[in-house]
Amino acid sequence: MAERRARVLVVDDSALVRKLLTAILGADPELEVIGSAADPYEAREKIKALSPDVITLDVEMPKMDGLTFLRNLMRLRPMPVVMVSSLTEANADVTMAALELGAIDFVSKPKLGVADGLTAMAEELCDKVKMAARARVRTREQPHAAGVKAPHTIELRTTDRVIAIGASTGGTEAVADILAALAPDTPAVLIAQHIPEVFSKRFAERLDRISALSVAEASDGEAVLLGHAYVAPGDHHLRLARSGAKYYCRVTRDGPINRHRPAVDALFESVANEARANALGVILTGMGADGAEGLCCMKSAGAVTIAQDRSTSVVWGMPGEAVRRGAAVETLPLPRIAQRIQLWTQR
Repeated sequence: MAERRARVLVVDDSALVRKLLTAILGADPELEVIGSAADPYEAREKIKALSPDVITLDVEMPKMDGLTFLRNLMRLRPMPVVMVSSLTEANADVTMAALELGAIDFVSKPKLGVADGLTAMAEELCDKVKMAARARVRTREQPHAAGVKAPHTIELRTTDRVIAIGASTGGTEAVADILAALAPDTPAVLIAQHIPEVFSKRFAERLDRISALSVAEASDGEAVLLGHAYVAPGDHHLRLARSGAKYYCRVTRDGPINRHRPAVDALFESVANEARANALGVILTGMGADGAEGLCCMKSAGAVTIAQDRSTSVVWGMPGEAVRRGAAVETLPLPRIAQRIQLWTQR
């Protein structure tokens, strides 16, 4: 028996965009567009009547903005949502807020009349909607509180151990959960999150607000210090390098790895080479297999390696592949990963 197609509801105030998205999604044999809505109130009624598997949602709409609607939806009837809006490029804060509220992923609206951009957007949209249909929806009861920063004396100390974290779909919130729970004197944390260039700085700023660590986008040649976390800039690889007893960041724009830049494999393999047994690697929720090979390298080098478990992952692709390959020494639910990191730091 053929697998049932994922049922999609398109929500957008523009009739032209609704028609375009319906045509794109309807052309995919794995998707079925069961309806469209011009505003959140119409969307609410169609959700009740049609029970879609996935919603594509605009941010700017009449009567109620998309973020308010998303907040209400996740409180009353949580379901997979992919944000589709021109604001995802112009206003990164809106996108970060949507992900924090529980949206699975986001796609930028195509520039009408630009054929190449439309083709690329169509493929990305269909892939993300299909992935969202299989994803676990995470809802957050309340935002993270701001972290308490470490004293200046801690901020300038060289780290002797390194924590490497890799994530993709659902990872912005998973990374936030972990960093919010870490102590201010935690060894340096390097993060490779699949995220576009326009969003990575805002992502790092948000992490800095909620974490006791000092968090920022990594810059090439920057010293890797105790109590600090470094986020790979979008569209750049982040690697760990070493000079004598000191670690520093290498940020480069060489070719994509596993179709990603930043790539988790690039980070993990560099940490395996430079930090070896003085490292801990964590692979979190995400689609695909990026990071599995790098985590194997870290395990072979003597590092502690952890994969997020299926039950707490939005998408158990990357951590699942790491588990399948035997790269993860431990498989843990998200709430226990920060505890395990803290235990490792005390050894």
